[in-house]
Amino acid sequence: MRLSDIMANAGLAIYAQVALILFFGVFVLVAVRTYSPSRRAEMDAAARLPLDDGDIIAPRAREN
Repeated sequence: MRLSDIMANAGLAIYAQVALILFFGVFVLVAVRTYSPSRRAEMDAAARLPLDDGDIIAPRAREN
């Protein structure tokens, strides 16, 4: 009996499917959080960091 036979009959395939769904859900949540309009000021400030010459620039206040 080979290890591949043991693993094939162990019924572990459901773990791969659960992991795929879990990772896809996390990816979607990160994408939604990153591109949400409420984080635009923070993302704009982060985008300016490579060109920052040391001046302190306060992010814009949120508009309600």
